Amino acid sequence: MLYVANTMTRPFDLNLRHLRALPLIAERGSMSAAAEAIGLSQPALAQGLAKLEERFATMLFERLPDGMRATEAGARVIPRVRAAHDRLARAMRPLARGGRRAFERPENLLTATQVRALLNLAEAGSFIGAARATGLSQPALHRAVRELEGLCDTPLAERQGRGVALTAQGKRLARQFRLAAADLQAALEEAQAGATGSHLSIGAMPLCRALLLPRAVAAFIRAEPASRIDIVEGSYIELSESLRDGRIDLMIGALRDPRPPDFAQRALCVDRLMIAARAGHPLAGERPASAADLSRFPWIVGNAASPLRHHWERLFEGAGLPCPPAPVECGSVMAIRGILLDSDFLTLVSPDQIALELRAGLLARVPAALPSTERTIGVTTRADWQPTATQRHFLDILSAVPIESNIPKIE
Repeated sequence: MLYVANTMTRPFDLNLRHLRALPLIAERGSMSAAAEAIGLSQPALAQGLAKLEERFATMLFERLPDGMRATEAGARVIPRVRAAHDRLARAMRPLARGGRRAFERPENLLTATQVRALLNLAEAGSFIGAARATGLSQPALHRAVRELEGLCDTPLAERQGRGVALTAQGKRLARQFRLAAADLQAALEEAQAGATGSHLSIGAMPLCRALLLPRAVAAFIRAEPASRIDIVEGSYIELSESLRDGRIDLMIGALRDPRPPDFAQRALCVDRLMIAARAGHPLAGERPASAADLSRFPWIVGNAASPLRHHWERLFEGAGLPCPPAPVECGSVMAIRGILLDSDFLTLVSPDQIALELRAGLLARVPAALPSTERTIGVTTRADWQPTATQRHFLDILSAVPIESNIPKIE
């Protein structure tokens, strides 16, 4: 049979009940045994499997005289389908066990319509907006959410003013639904083994945006022109929640110590900070500036939770001086550049972030002793993240990106 890749298939376009059968067919080697386990007739499951193979655009099983055996594509898909199902089970069972109905396996009764209803309600903040996004009528959307609440035996949404907001349980469940969607999206991509291109969503913190990430992305797209990359800019705190939600696949930037327990970190290089000012600034000469000299000028600093702010505070605390005025708290390198060019402000920054301005003679380095201002730059992912072949390829390219002399690589 000839399959044509369906690039429009989304994770929850797939039938969850039929998906649940895939690992069972592989384990038991039999369509009839899997059909019995999930409560379907063998013809119904055979039809369901055919539809799944059409969605995945490849055969997932070989039909043999003595049973069923996963194809190479099936062997790549099935572990990710199992991971998505296990995630749904871990999310739903604790809710259902605490309720009056106590469904033993509520995830087996879950439908893709119910998942889409909750996720779109979370995004839209209203039943009207969610109905538009799902293509369901408002009554049908209401019914799907209420059925899901019945499975979990707990309220998942509540009215807030003119809109609707998810409860704490609803938010936790929506997060797991998004992560299950990421597992299924990976399964769809792995089925084609990169033949149709893949999607990668990257959270970019300030220290990677000037050189490291652009070089890696350019090299990756040259190698895999059919793939698509979304770059989401933000601070560590902002991007951390997007990573936990499954909205992005990884973050690149300064690593944290200690590492959050639900994250994994992979070091790439070490960045050494410098003090920057406009060209012609009183301190931008050859004589090293003392902490007392530096304290005479206003500063642009990072927010209170950032490692950059911590380094700035230590610069003066180590000299026994109070921190100087810092009228501007800013994480935007573009805004910082503009302020520096038109004032006597100082800031701590990575040389790579202002490399063009330094080369053009618009900004200058302020020579000063900066003890312990090294930051490890690397990749942060969810601890349980299993990258696809395409995502692993991007990580390999990222590790091989040539780094400026300011940033020594970590072997």
